[in-house]
Amino acid sequence: MKILVLNGSPKRQNSDTMHITRAFLHGMKDAAQQEIHVINVIDRHIEYCTGCFICKRNGGKCIHDDDMRAILDEILDSGLLLFSFPLYCYGMPAPLKALLDRTMPLSSMSMRKVGDRYEHVGQADFSRLRYMMICGCGFPNSRHNFEPAVAQFKQCFPSSHTIITIPESPMFNAPEAAVVTGPRLALVKQAGKQYAETGEIDNALLAAISSSMIPEEQYAAIVNGGA
Repeated sequence: MKILVLNGSPKRQNSDTMHITRAFLHGMKDAAQQEIHVINVIDRHIEYCTGCFICKRNGGKCIHDDDMRAILDEILDSGLLLFSFPLYCYGMPAPLKALLDRTMPLSSMSMRKVGDRYEHVGQADFSRLRYMMICGCGFPNSRHNFEPAVAQFKQCFPSSHTIITIPESPMFNAPEAAVVTGPRLALVKQAGKQYAETGEIDNALLAAISSSMIPEEQYAAIVNGGA
C-alpha cells in the first residue's frame, strides 16, 4: 500500500506524536510490504487558501503555484492518507490546517446530498483512499481534549476513517518513561498490524491505546514539577 504521512508537527521527526505513528507503521510493515512517504508539512511551501473558489470552476487548478500541486498528486496516488499531529488549541497545528484547506481543488462547486448533509462533488477520483488520524496531546487524559479535532476529521472524511488519540504523549520523548511508553508503543504496533491485515482496529485495542499511561494526578504532578 502507498501511505502518505502528513506530519503536522513543527518538531518534524522529533515530534512526540511521530513516535506513535512510527510504531503504527512498523506494525503495518510487519503484516505486509508498505510504500511510505513522510512529508514534514512545516518544510513545505504552502500558501493560504484565499477562498476564491477558482480551483472549483477550472478543473482543479489553484491560483497558487507552490508545493501543494505535487502534494495533491501524491494524495491521489496513495491508498492511505495518515495525518500525524500534536493537539494545538484542540485542533491541528496551523501548517497542517493550511494544507487541509488547500485540498479544495479536489472538489467542485456542485453539491449533492449524502445522508443528512450536503457535500461537494469531487473533481478527482479518491474513492479508494482511506484516512487515518494519529494525535497526541500533553494533557493526562483524553476527555474534553481531542473531541474538536476528532469531530473535524470525521466531517472532512466521513467514511473510511480511523482515529487514534493518545494523552500524555510528551512521555514518548522521555527515555526515563520507557517503562510505560514501551508497552504502549507495542499496542500501537499491534494496531498497525491489525489495520494492515483487516482494514480495522478492534475497539478494545483502541480504548487501551487511548488510556492514560500513568495515573492522571501523577502525570500532572510531574509536569508541574511536583514529583
